[in-house]
Amino acid sequence: MSDPGLAFCKRWLHRAVSAGLSAADFLEVTEPVERWEQWLPAWQARAAAYESAGNQALERGHRSSAGQLLRRAALCYHFGSNLWFLDRAASRAAHEASVRANNEALALLDGEVERVAIPFAGGHLHGNLRRPAGARRPPLVVMINGIDSTKEEFDARQREFAAAGLASLLFDGPGQGEAQYERPARGDFEAAASAVIDHAVEACRVDPDRIAVFGISLGGYYAARAAAFDRRIRACIALSGPYDLAESWPSMAPLHRLALRLRSHLDSEAQMLEHARSFTLRGVAGRIACPLLVMTGTLDYFAYQQAERLAREAGGEVLLRIVENAPHVPDDRDYRFRAELVAWMAERLGTH
Repeated sequence: MSDPGLAFCKRWLHRAVSAGLSAADFLEVTEPVERWEQWLPAWQARAAAYESAGNQALERGHRSSAGQLLRRAALCYHFGSNLWFLDRAASRAAHEASVRANNEALALLDGEVERVAIPFAGGHLHGNLRRPAGARRPPLVVMINGIDSTKEEFDARQREFAAAGLASLLFDGPGQGEAQYERPARGDFEAAASAVIDHAVEACRVDPDRIAVFGISLGGYYAARAAAFDRRIRACIALSGPYDLAESWPSMAPLHRLALRLRSHLDSEAQMLEHARSFTLRGVAGRIACPLLVMTGTLDYFAYQQAERLAREAGGEVLLRIVENAPHVPDDRDYRFRAELVAWMAERLGTH
């Protein structure tokens, strides 16, 4: 297994389980894979098996079982395609299959999720709005993906927020998921986040006075930018995000650098490094006035000192949580940390 891309993605067991696949799924699919070109086809085969089983269950009238099987199909398509660029047309087709299967699964599993189209820059961003059962005007958490994640990956996290009485709107912004093909990644992500909040306040029956942002990986940076510029945001969690992307560039995995370049619609590494300089919290972090929780691990490739800098410069209440000997996105490894994040958010938005 000499290919660095294959070695990198074979370390995703924790992430796949966190998203909702079983350890058996991940190991059975990935262990036989010996070359990077086999990665997407292996995941597609497992996804197709789940889709077939889901459709058979639906034909027999078993909606819940069908939904669970289609949800797994969506995750298989996602983990196969999200960093696989050997054939970009095939990767896009698999990603679109993930979106389709996930939408079908959510429609079957419960009625608390709504697919929303958010007006933005002459077009639309797409997201999944999950509401707590029976809620009339709940608080809202705007959830922001990272470099290689999409809204299809994080339904389990949305359910955790819903259990705490919080609605959540998980969307694909510029450079992410469904938006990546038309809208390049951008450092001033606050523009997209504010458009999402505008739409939520106007159309989603949430409490406009209790809105928060939660970002994972590069989304942690995006969340901090949003909190700095939009005073409607009452709490912010920045999980494993950078303070300055250009400073972090040398420590990032080659696949992540490639993904961000392609999703920024740039032709060269030099262009991307120049673009990365616009992804910074310099002169911005001090504008954050709402309560802020910053979490990272000491082994994160976004050096934990960047998290310390964000916490030091932020202008409001700050809780800095650095997890010893933990890698990127430490709450994927320990559900205690996930529970802590949900509880902190619920306290700030008044549901606990």
